[in-house]
Amino acid sequence: MASGEAMLAARGLTDDEDRLVSADAPLAELHERCGGVVSGTLAVPELFELVRQSRLMGLRLAREFTAFDGEDQVTGFVRITPLAGEDGGGCEMLVENWRRTGASTVDQGEVTARLDEVDRSTAELVARLDSEQRVQTVDSEAIDLQELVTRMRQRPAPSWAGLVELAGIAHEQPLHWRLIDGCVCKIAGSQRNWRVRLLPLGPVSGPQAFELLLIADHPLPEGSDGQGKGEGEDRPSLIGDALTPALREPIARIIANAETIRTRLAGPLRQEYSDYAADISSAGQHLMSLLDDLGDLELVEAADFQTAKERIDLADAARRAAGIMSGKARDKGIAILVPEASEQAIATGEYRRVLQILLNLLGNAIAYSPAESTIAMSVGRGIANRPCVSVADQGPGLTPDQQERIFKKFERLGREGDGGSGLGLYISQRLADAMGGKLEIASAQGEGARFTLILPEA
Repeated sequence: MASGEAMLAARGLTDDEDRLVSADAPLAELHERCGGVVSGTLAVPELFELVRQSRLMGLRLAREFTAFDGEDQVTGFVRITPLAGEDGGGCEMLVENWRRTGASTVDQGEVTARLDEVDRSTAELVARLDSEQRVQTVDSEAIDLQELVTRMRQRPAPSWAGLVELAGIAHEQPLHWRLIDGCVCKIAGSQRNWRVRLLPLGPVSGPQAFELLLIADHPLPEGSDGQGKGEGEDRPSLIGDALTPALREPIARIIANAETIRTRLAGPLRQEYSDYAADISSAGQHLMSLLDDLGDLELVEAADFQTAKERIDLADAARRAAGIMSGKARDKGIAILVPEASEQAIATGEYRRVLQILLNLLGNAIAYSPAESTIAMSVGRGIANRPCVSVADQGPGLTPDQQERIFKKFERLGREGDGGSGLGLYISQRLADAMGGKLEIASAQGEGARFTLILPEA
């Protein structure tokens, strides 16, 4: 079916385990493009969720749906009818007004990026995987995941999928990442259920690596949080031990529900209500950002704070940070230039902390840069010939007095009403210091600013 061409209808049948057992050619093709196989679990995320709801509730459903098949956006209206026992307890789907639209005309990337950021903010385990889904780095402070973290850090690195129990998915290799993304799993040593997010890094058709997120269905009860803090683990923590567990989940649910409404995943909605939901989501993300900043402030000011020592590529971190912030930059028409794929700057530091610093620098650069300008990220050598990564903008620049104050706590340089805490650069400098590095600024009024992170040689 050509892009923009509408089709009258397409039918499909699922069984009592939500597997697509038969379908008209267009639906079968979409299922396969989303990573599914014949008689396998329905691989179109929105259709899968609607079919599951219809089957469990025994109710007919009629909804608009959206899917991305790797090339185009597919939209349509689906009618789902649950079937009785003699037909296997599955569902019948009838897709009407099916239409494909070129991806370039639909801002699907922005929607996906925002939902991914919601999951990143609530994940209790973050890992980086290679193209074969083998663990490269892993980080988690959840006490009931420490057994899994220990096993993930074994060398040679294991495939993470063999260390957990994926609900409804047989451990047959290779497991296509589209089928794993969003599934539920159980983990030895944890009584909680976990949702898996597997985010591809690089081309979706052939990811070069993955980011693995594990998101719990509920927080640990108070008193069993047990987040390891080394020698100072008995030190009281107002933000990390008290406010963060109490506030993070409800704020994240507000954001997630608002995004579901805003993107019309729950069904058709008038535009003004979608706009209201966008405002709620934005306010929730400001609250989450403030909570993160306060937690990081408490962490970096602790006497026993330390960072991991890993071999990291600053050029790779720069490209990753630019990818995360691309949607925000695109909203202002700002282009982000990144190091070429062949460039490297190998240093010693903690990857997620370097990424945190670069995201903060990019966020500030986007906020201060004029529309239709350019932000340049580059790698090279700094003081003492150490590896470094820089973020240079075309904003108004800073006076000498502002440059002296910019790394101070709660310093916002006159900005008001933008939701910022004035802690980002202070925390970034403390993180750089903890990694044995340095965060520098070079600027002149009217000529933009260049921030440079310098780290020890690997």
